[in-house]
Amino acid sequence: MSTYSDLKDLKVVKEDNLLWLSLDNSKMSNAITSDMIDSLELVLEKAENDQSISVVILKGEGKHFCAGGDVKAMLEQSGMFAGEPLELGKNYKKFIQRIPLAMERFQKPLIAMVNGAAIGAGCDLACMCDLRIGSEKSRFGETFAKLGLVPGDGGTFFLQRVVGYSKAMEMILTGDLYVGEQAKQMGLLTRLVSSEDLESKTRELAIHVSSLSISAIELTKRAMKMAMKQDLSSHLEVLSMYQGIAQRSDDHLQALESFKK
Repeated sequence: MSTYSDLKDLKVVKEDNLLWLSLDNSKMSNAITSDMIDSLELVLEKAENDQSISVVILKGEGKHFCAGGDVKAMLEQSGMFAGEPLELGKNYKKFIQRIPLAMERFQKPLIAMVNGAAIGAGCDLACMCDLRIGSEKSRFGETFAKLGLVPGDGGTFFLQRVVGYSKAMEMILTGDLYVGEQAKQMGLLTRLVSSEDLESKTRELAIHVSSLSISAIELTKRAMKMAMKQDLSSHLEVLSMYQGIAQRSDDHLQALESFKK
């Protein structure tokens, strides 16, 4: 996709109707940079409006998924970590908090391929995705307290929706790492495969998802997110409208015809 050729700290590869996004700051284990934030926000907006894209896969270049915040910039109090408390608070809104907002707005299926470590904001980034596939090498850690920090990127919102309140509190209060099968049992990983098969199994999963009715999936994904905030009556009203749209779509009518055969 030539329109993405000049992105910084993010590689983009289009493969049929799949879009692969690779966090590209491997010399720092893909720690999040301001350029990466700009690139990720831009690509998600473009992908949302690109009818040729059905599923987006997010992964990390090199050995790891994402090491979270840039510790070097924190030490130097530079870039997005510059200034006194009030300015820092504004910087979080200006920079890293754009990621959860962009991820939450995105209506198409979003899969995290967790190759290696997903630490701090990297763990939260994976939890912002709809599905997470990893291997015995995948490691998750909510390590903010070890650095005297809070999950300013929105981790307290997303993490408990993935693993539940008690497990989220355990992760936050201990800062422990969760690996492989343990991560799968907690729900941090929705699928666990061997590291040798990780990319091929991720592609297989993405192709399977993309083979279904994307219009129905997008409506259902939107409904799932709304359901976390609505009462039953309000949500049933939304579902009745969404089902009305879906039930008169070409995807539904074609599926009915196939079912008769």
